[in-house]
Parts: sequence; C-alpha cells; structure tokens
Amino acid sequence: MARLAPRPFWYLRHGETDWNARGLSQGRSDIPLNDTGIAQGARAAAMLARHWNEHGRITRIVSSPLGRALRTAELVRDALRDSDGVDLPITTDIALQEVCFGVQEGEPMGDWYDSWIANDYVPQGAEPFPELVARAVGAVNKATEGDGLPMIVCHGAMFRALRKAMGLPANVRLPNAVPLWLRPGEPDPLPWLLVNLGEAG
Repeated sequence: MARLAPRPFWYLRHGETDWNARGLSQGRSDIPLNDTGIAQGARAAAMLARHWNEHGRITRIVSSPLGRALRTAELVRDALRDSDGVDLPITTDIALQEVCFGVQEGEPMGDWYDSWIANDYVPQGAEPFPELVARAVGAVNKATEGDGLPMIVCHGAMFRALRKAMGLPANVRLPNAVPLWLRPGEPDPLPWLLVNLGEAG
C-alpha cells in the first residue's frame, strides 16, 4: 500500500451541499455549496483562528478543484485574512478531486458503500478504493513537500482513503467543514494522531 510521508498537515472537508443534505452520493459531480455550507466555511476559519497556534499555523492552502472544495478554501482564506491578517495562497491539484462513484453518483448512500471500501464491489464506472488510496497518498505527499504547513481542502471519501493509509479504520464519516490537525505517530510508523477542532470548543 502507498505510504503517507510522515509530515503534519491540516485537513478540511468542504462545506455542505444540497446533495450532502439529502444523503446522496456526490463523487465527481460538481455540486456547489448551499447556504449552510457557506456559513460552515466561515465557522471553520473561526475555529482555526482560535486554535491553530496550539498546533501549527497554516502557510498555504491546497484544494481540490471541485467547486465545493475550492469555495470552502476561499471562504476560509478570506475569513482568516479579515480576522487574523494573514493572506494564504491557494493552489489546486486535480489529484485531490473526489472519487468517481460512477453509476452511483446522485443516488442515495447505501450498503454498497461499505462493500466498496472493503474492495468487494466497485460500481460501474467508479474508481476502486485501493486506487483512491494510492491517489490520495500521492496528492497529500506532494502537498506537504517543501516549506511551510499546508491545509488540504478536500472530500469525505478522500479522507477515508487517507485514514486507511494512516493505519486507522477507514469507514469513518468526516463532518463537513470541521478542521482537523494531523501528525504522524511517534515513533513512525505508529498510527497518525488526529485533533478535531470541532471538539476543541
């Protein structure tokens, strides 16, 4: 299995969309944020402003190019600039886009999702979970190279793939727009440690 480089980073799933609210599989479909998702982006920035000094200050944002992620990244950047005086550069990487769910896109989430993560079932036209793991690891390794500390703004299934690579249970839902601080276990390769700012108050 692809190995995640032992470098810390921030991770933020995009804010809510109408398909999220309806429990539909979104995948590669480019569904925009709804009003709740826009408010969540501003709330995520407020959480970061309160707590990032306890972990590490973000120096740049690397986002999926899908609109719901990129808009979330812009909302966080703008709010942090207004509240904390920082102006974070945003870049996008197509390798961070959400998994393609094939024929399941736009359909309700169901039992098939567990089987997909277990690699027992792949919807027609979809990306197999092991391929997603390899892609997610490669994209995050690229994002964490070089100077500074990135925040990766991305997607839910992508984070399940990263959990797999971190030695953690994969099929755990990540809430919309709640910042996570991630750092490798010590000594490497112990499972990674995750701090959920939504639980920090």
